[in-house]
Amino acid sequence: MEIKMEATSKKYFWISLDLALFAVFIVLIFFVAPAVDRFGNSLPAARTIVVSAEGKTTATPDTANLSFSVVSQGKDANALSDINNKKMNDAIAYIKSQGIDAKNITTAGYNLNPNYEWNATTQRSSITGYTLTQTVNVKISDLSKTAKIIAGLTPLGINEIGGVTFSIDNPESYVQKARQDAITKAKHKAEDIANAAGVSLGRVVAVSESQQGGPIPYYAQSLGAARDNKGPVPPTIEPGTQDIILSVSITYELQ
Repeated sequence: MEIKMEATSKKYFWISLDLALFAVFIVLIFFVAPAVDRFGNSLPAARTIVVSAEGKTTATPDTANLSFSVVSQGKDANALSDINNKKMNDAIAYIKSQGIDAKNITTAGYNLNPNYEWNATTQRSSITGYTLTQTVNVKISDLSKTAKIIAGLTPLGINEIGGVTFSIDNPESYVQKARQDAITKAKHKAEDIANAAGVSLGRVVAVSESQQGGPIPYYAQSLGAARDNKGPVPPTIEPGTQDIILSVSITYELQ
C-alpha cells in the first residue's frame, strides 16, 4: 500500500512538473520572445548603408491668391476713411459679382497712420495729415477669372496690387507621388550598391525626407491693368506649372 502511494505521488510530481514547464514555455513564446525581439530591433544595426534619392512630380496650380490695397492720404481722418471705405466696398462688391464667395475674401489690414512734418524753427514735429491703407486678400479657385478681376480693380480706385501667387489647393496627392518616386529610386540605388558589394539588404532602420518647391509669385508691376478709352485691358495671366520635389534618405541594415 505504501509503495503504491509513493508511486502515485511520483506520478503527480512529474505531471505537475510537466505542466509547470509547459506554462513556462508558453510565457516565453507569448511574452519573453517578443520582448527580446523588440530589444534586438532597438539596437543599432552593426552594418548599414545610407542612400538618398529625389522624386519629382509636376502639377498645374489650381488656385490664385491676389492681394490688393487702397492707399489714400488726406488731412481729415474721417473724410479719408469714408473715401477709402467706398473704394474698398465697391471693389469687394465687384469681386463678389465675379462669383467669388465671401469666405474667400479676407481683410488683411486696415492701417491709419499720421504724417509728420519737422519744423526747424520750433524744433517740433506736427501732424500734417494721415495715410490710410486697407488691404484685402482674395482666393480665386477659377483661374480663368483672375485676369478680369485684376483689370476691373484699378477703375474702382485700387491703387496697389501686391501680386498674385499660384498654388495647389490639395498638394498632398502630388507630394505622395513625389515621395513614392524618391523611395523607389532610393531602394533601387541601395540594391545596386548591395549587389556590387556582395551583401544583401536588411530592414529599413531610418527614413528622413525634405521637400522643395512652393507657390510661384507674380508681382504687381507685371499685372497692372492698362486702360484705354474702351475700358481696362486685362493682363495676361499664366499660372504655368510647379515642380514638387521631395528628397528622401533611407538607412538600410546590411545582411
